[in-house]
Amino acid sequence: MKHTVLVAGGGKSGIAAARLLLSAKKQVILYDENPDKDEEQLRQQVGAEGSLKIVLGELSDELLNEIEYCVISPGISLEQPFVIKIQKANIPIWSEIELAYHYGNGSIIAITGTNGKTTTTALVGEIMKNWVGEEHAFVVGNIGIPYTEMALKMKEDSVVTAEISSFQLESAITFHPHVSAILNITPDHLNRHKTMECYIEVKESITKNQTADDFCVLNYDDEVLRIFGESLSIPVIYFSSRHELNEGLFLKDNTIYSRINGIEKVIGTVDEFHLVGQCNYENIMAAVAIASCMGVPEQVVAKTIREFRAVEHRIEFVEEKNGVRYYNDSKGTNPDAAIQAIKAMTTPTVLIGGGYDKGSDYTEWIQTFGTKIKKLLLMGATAKKIAECADANGFHEYQFVESMEEAVAVAASCAKPGEAVLLSPACASWGMFPNYEVRGKIFKELVRSL
Repeated sequence: MKHTVLVAGGGKSGIAAARLLLSAKKQVILYDENPDKDEEQLRQQVGAEGSLKIVLGELSDELLNEIEYCVISPGISLEQPFVIKIQKANIPIWSEIELAYHYGNGSIIAITGTNGKTTTTALVGEIMKNWVGEEHAFVVGNIGIPYTEMALKMKEDSVVTAEISSFQLESAITFHPHVSAILNITPDHLNRHKTMECYIEVKESITKNQTADDFCVLNYDDEVLRIFGESLSIPVIYFSSRHELNEGLFLKDNTIYSRINGIEKVIGTVDEFHLVGQCNYENIMAAVAIASCMGVPEQVVAKTIREFRAVEHRIEFVEEKNGVRYYNDSKGTNPDAAIQAIKAMTTPTVLIGGGYDKGSDYTEWIQTFGTKIKKLLLMGATAKKIAECADANGFHEYQFVESMEEAVAVAASCAKPGEAVLLSPACASWGMFPNYEVRGKIFKELVRSL
């Protein structure tokens, strides 16, 4: 009988998955197709001996004969040759969240969507901590803490708030949240999912194991999600920043209202919150809806949403220098997210954009500039592609820069007192930076050293 689990990917989530399995007394093979990886360093990161085997490079047929199932890191495409080899051997492939769900406990809140996931997850996590206490509330997933890293610490009375990406959902089999939320669906990661239809299907699969005892929170303003909600047999709560809803949460005249089970309540006015911009008001509504499904007392929700501040790298105010306000939106890794950041700006803005090409179309992003974006500074692999799109849409105030250092220096020379500088790249960071966090931190360091 096969008792060995193959963990594919030696990154953060792969290391966490290997640790969990070893703690559960499983035999583990940690595999990475990069033959140049440092085997001893991987072993030290896992921090285990004996039942851990490390394999680099080619995956042999003999090795596959030992495997019970494979846990795949989110960054690995299911179309990789070695993954196809595993599939052909009829070995089940689990995502990291599937593994964590198998070993973890507690009530699960799962939040996905193209944009707003991190802010909403952080806000909901804070609400849950203020409700059940720090020791019973876990905030995990794509937000930065692997779900598998915390799974064995979760008890029956734990509340788990998880940010879930489309990559993680691809190989989720039995994963079953009590409350799911899909915040929005706009084009992203099409280099991996190929079509919008496939991307939408993966996002909507977050609800596939839910029952009539569970809940789903959806964005009414997203036509795809509105139609999807009508097809679900589980209770659905909608939120909207554009329509007054008979049932759900909505924004009207700068005030957020809740109408649930025929009872209307005022949640708060936008000037009461530290979060700014329509996208963040939607995040607040989603969080309040989720909290309602979980039965959180209203006073806990009200206090938390008023005290909560922006997540790092998401329309984050950095500092004011010489009368110019600098904002870090490094997590704006696709055009739709970057559009939300532009909408949140209230003064003429110098925008820093560009990076890795995920196959996105930048037309709508450029068309959002209006008179608000006075200059666009472009870097990275997409710089020329974006410039061509800008020209095609009548925006010619752009300049190419070679580095973040140059971008900040040029932005500082262009922006006048009372104006703003915004890093919101509309692209991933790969190629120039390891991830969006590093990109954002470098930007903030450069701003503070001006």
